Amino acid sequence: MPTLIADIAYHNKAVIYDILFKAAAETMLTIAADPRHLGATIGITAVLHTWGSAMTHHPHLHMIVPGGGISRDGQRWIACPANFFLPVLVLSKLFRRLMLEKLAAAHVAGKLQFFAGHAHLARPGAFAAVLAPLRKTKWFVYSKRPFAGPKAVLVYLSRYTHRVAISNSRLITANETCVTFKVKDYRIEGAGRYKTMTLGIAEFIRRFLIHVLPKGFHRIRHYGLFANGSRAEILARSRELLAVTAHRVETDAPAQGNAQEPTLLVCPCCGGRMIIIETFERGCRPHHRPSASCSTIRIDTS
Repeated sequence: MPTLIADIAYHNKAVIYDILFKAAAETMLTIAADPRHLGATIGITAVLHTWGSAMTHHPHLHMIVPGGGISRDGQRWIACPANFFLPVLVLSKLFRRLMLEKLAAAHVAGKLQFFAGHAHLARPGAFAAVLAPLRKTKWFVYSKRPFAGPKAVLVYLSRYTHRVAISNSRLITANETCVTFKVKDYRIEGAGRYKTMTLGIAEFIRRFLIHVLPKGFHRIRHYGLFANGSRAEILARSRELLAVTAHRVETDAPAQGNAQEPTLLVCPCCGGRMIIIETFERGCRPHHRPSASCSTIRIDTS
């Protein structure tokens, strides 16, 4: 996002990050559905990142998107060309328009708050005047194929899904006054891009806390073919059209004679494997990690 919008997001994280998700997903789904480009419904898994290497505020989305989708009539799988998915120039223009439209609508609805140097933006005319130049500047959407294959992309992104701003491996030293850590200079290619940075304790903590999300905010979201409502049925249809079978999770237990294989249980929400750790009768206390004695059983589904 442009620097101005990122600055406004400091005090409006839930609203603006949500707009970022919606505008980006709508952009991808709209352009992919256009017969002039792909003409198919695609699936998207989007992950929000708010930091740069030096823990500065840099809100952006990473998206994993299959190289194709289901036709509008649902009868065939449409694959994209080997070295091309969707035109980034078209994506960037639509993304810019949707972001600015949704920001303006949020302002009219009174969902945005402004403080200090941005307090004047609470006035409709001032906010519109600030957004006007952004309609003419270039907004960049970056798209590339996975160089090492789809699995490598999943491995790469999985490192960031449950981490905030910095990992322990990047920390070098820390004392009562400062913290030194590794940073990456993206303007430099090769080994020389890795440098060190030292920040005072207060500044290090300030930068880290910038990236703490509002309570309950979902930083991983799924759209299109991957939307939670009908994902299982759509993925089954996708496999049928692609003539592939679902991935089978192998068990560690060796086969014994002609014993029947255990049924693989799949979570209806995330599609992951479910493992039974215990089956107990109604009114009985579980033995696996037993809780303190109580008169009634409480089941926490959170």
